[in-house]
Amino acid sequence: MTLLVHYHEIGLKGKNRARFEQILLQRIRDALAGTGARVSRLTGRILVREVPEAQLEEVERRLERVFGIAYFAVVREVPIDFDGIARVGLELLPEDTTSFRVSAKRANKRLPFTSPEAERAIGARIVRATGLPVRLKGADVEVHVEFFEEVAWVYTSRTRRAGPGGLPVGASGKVVVLLSGGIDSPVAAWRMMKRGARAVFVHFHSYPHTDYYSAVKSKKTVEVLADWQGESKLYLVPLAKVQEEIFARCPERYRTLLYRRFMLRIAEAIAEQEDAKALVTGDALGQVASQTLENMHAVGRAVRMLVLRPLVGMDKTEVIEAAKRIGTYEISILPQQDCCSFLEPKRPATRSTPEDLDRAEAALDIPALVRLALEGAEVLRIPPSHLRSAADGQDPEAPAKLLT
Repeated sequence: MTLLVHYHEIGLKGKNRARFEQILLQRIRDALAGTGARVSRLTGRILVREVPEAQLEEVERRLERVFGIAYFAVVREVPIDFDGIARVGLELLPEDTTSFRVSAKRANKRLPFTSPEAERAIGARIVRATGLPVRLKGADVEVHVEFFEEVAWVYTSRTRRAGPGGLPVGASGKVVVLLSGGIDSPVAAWRMMKRGARAVFVHFHSYPHTDYYSAVKSKKTVEVLADWQGESKLYLVPLAKVQEEIFARCPERYRTLLYRRFMLRIAEAIAEQEDAKALVTGDALGQVASQTLENMHAVGRAVRMLVLRPLVGMDKTEVIEAAKRIGTYEISILPQQDCCSFLEPKRPATRSTPEDLDRAEAALDIPALVRLALEGAEVLRIPPSHLRSAADGQDPEAPAKLLT
């Protein structure tokens, strides 16, 4: 079986288009590893050939998660002959069709007919055979014909499947995502992936002062996101020692904000190791006390690196709907003890300045605490589901199980 893959945004890239096409081509090949499919690049589209019928559903499932794809469809390849194309169109029309139209595209402009002429000729043949009415707007089924070189590809709107759009992962560099274990940060990561960024994940935990399940949840979340971007890296970073120092030496009302400043500093150090160009958080303006404009500014000033907040203007309902579409919601709502809940202040500051927080942490040896956290970090490489063994999918209940 053959599938025709289309992209939209990449087609606008001008002189850089070939680079984006090559990245998309590689992402599709990675996604279809093990299916036996052959992937090739043509002008303005990508062809996936030799898909075994038994693998079709799995191939379609994987293509739906490849950023950069606008849509794709199973196609029938036929010679450029209106009678033969009309016969294939008839075969593809569902029995319950009440009206139709033909839409044609020509990649080969040397053909001795225009797209509208092809539409009329093919449509007339289908009308003669079926008596179905043609509706140029609101047709029940659209028969698509794409002419390329010496062949035509035929498919219908009923079999066309949508991709996620955007840009292929890797086209926009690398970012480090602070993954909390909640609903927001996986959605923030997904939105950055859709813009072509490869995400490296960092999760902070307070084990043994809190349970370890937030780390387990983070691993499960990255397993879902790996199906969207391919093999992913997850850093599990212990924050308890840093928090103990903040508890002992810093004003209580700034405690959560200082936790977050250290998270950014540690994530920035990881980003430098990973050659990432930005940090990403799941912050949404006004959602909690630490996410006021004043506090986001004061916390962000702890690092030099660009901090991106893809969800900053979204409300919780929008984020929840996105998490459900992505597949992370059911994991995110599982109970956990978040690291920021450890030694949480009773009355957190809602408005702070960078100078306030600088003074609050003046008694701390900041570089030493960052090094301490990094030295305790564990690093996991998480492949997409089709490359994981059955053992990888087990539900670990303890640190030792998780990290082996």
